Amino acid sequence: MTLEADLLNGMAQISAQDWDALACPEGRALDPFTTHRFLLALDVSGSTGKGTGWQTRPLILRDDVPRAAMPLYVKTHSQGEYIFDHGWAQAFERAGGSYYPKLQVAVPFTPATGRRFLGAPEWREALLEAAISIADQNRLSSLHFTFCTEEEAAALAGKQGLLHRVTQQFHWENQGYASFDAFLGALSSRKRKMIRKERETARASGLTIRALTGAQIEPAHWDAFWQFYQDTGARKWGTPYLTRAFFDEIHRTMRDDVLLVLAFDGTRPVAGALNFIGRETLFGRYWGCIEEHPCLHFELCYYQAIDWAIAQGLARVEAGAQGEHKLARGYMPTPVHSLHYIADIGFRDAVARYLEQERRAVDEEIEVLTTYGPFRRVSSED
Repeated sequence: MTLEADLLNGMAQISAQDWDALACPEGRALDPFTTHRFLLALDVSGSTGKGTGWQTRPLILRDDVPRAAMPLYVKTHSQGEYIFDHGWAQAFERAGGSYYPKLQVAVPFTPATGRRFLGAPEWREALLEAAISIADQNRLSSLHFTFCTEEEAAALAGKQGLLHRVTQQFHWENQGYASFDAFLGALSSRKRKMIRKERETARASGLTIRALTGAQIEPAHWDAFWQFYQDTGARKWGTPYLTRAFFDEIHRTMRDDVLLVLAFDGTRPVAGALNFIGRETLFGRYWGCIEEHPCLHFELCYYQAIDWAIAQGLARVEAGAQGEHKLARGYMPTPVHSLHYIADIGFRDAVARYLEQERRAVDEEIEVLTTYGPFRRVSSED
């Protein structure tokens, strides 16, 4: 079958029905981030697009109807990606090359694993070939598929010169726990006591904690969360990536995909954690506060997420990028995958050698960290 490759100018150029038929044909999305409503919210809010360094150019393969797609962006920097290639960019430019612009297949500002090749698996190589052709024809340095699934990485690594990169995050896995106490029962007594103490400390603040989703979320809650988000963004990375309008847009279109955990002093929200709900996974995304309270961050971001995932029968909680402090709280090191096409063959070989060494280091780190996990062992005091 002959397919035409179509490079769009933003998510508004394809209907939600056509895009979501490829992104989430099973109904409830495995993750909500590749849905039309999420990616469109980034565009219409000005979080992506002109002046952001993220030019939205979805790639579609079609005949009479769209058959496959990928969320493709033209990038003029490496910010908001969480799979870091700043060192590659510096090395390439020191050698006289122009690393930017580059192509990125990703969900902006979202370090969450999900499908990057949307549609039936038989179209993956055609999608890949089309994306590489765009990079080569425009003499771009590189093309990156970040936070793709392990299955996509295994199927495509080595194809068309694709390099496989492995990094890590910390995820909580639901082992069929009936309650939070059942989860605690799987931990060593020392870690179990630590978590109970942290939860008691957070509750001793006298704040009221509410987990809100769907119609329970009100516009005023987003006013409060915007303050929290700005505070965290200013402290961590300077200027927050998302605009205020983004939160209005997801309130309008995605409330059923959101779990907003807020801490109230009376009726006044003072801290909050934003999560997105997938079919099997709860994705922790942002946290912030306007008042400091002991252990409140752990309670809102990690323990409330576990509570909610258990109650809803979800398989895991992904708590976002970085953070070895998550290990003691039941979030274990987990490999995450990306694929990279480097146009210059000499530079590609250098990056390949680096990635081989990095993979070994990541494997060793995961092995070591796993031994320090909080779960009971046969020979433990329990």
